[in-house]
Amino acid sequence: MIRRILWLTALLWLPFGVQAKEAEYVSGNPEMHDRVMDVSGELRCLVCQGQSLADSHSEFAVDMREYIQEMIEKGMTNREVVDFMVERYGDYVRYRPPFKSTTVLLWFGPLLLLGIGVAVLYFNILRRKKVITETPLSKEEQRRAEALLKKDESGDSQA
Repeated sequence: MIRRILWLTALLWLPFGVQAKEAEYVSGNPEMHDRVMDVSGELRCLVCQGQSLADSHSEFAVDMREYIQEMIEKGMTNREVVDFMVERYGDYVRYRPPFKSTTVLLWFGPLLLLGIGVAVLYFNILRRKKVITETPLSKEEQRRAEALLKKDESGDSQA
């Protein structure tokens, strides 16, 4: 019994010993690493959902960071690298796409969807109000309700 308790305790402590590793330098040069991570921070990982290339640990992101490093080593500026990536993958690859005719939906899409949702809710409420109408009680229902109320009043006075 004690042996089982020790095993259970050891298994419960096991997750605390596992920790995530820090992102490794793409190169041995810290300045180069900082430049690569700056550029990678501006670009979206096309495999992950909502992560930048700097934050992602996917194979695609690792390959792209290595590719960015190669371009920087060839003498390209950060802006030239970002422009190259936009040319290759489109404006979607940028975290902050520029405002132009092809990215209007990216900028105003959420507001448009919110407006549509509010309009649908409003019209549904209006439609429900029209469907719900007060119908008066029939004479039979009125007589039964009065009888129940008189019965209840007479019962309360005796108690």
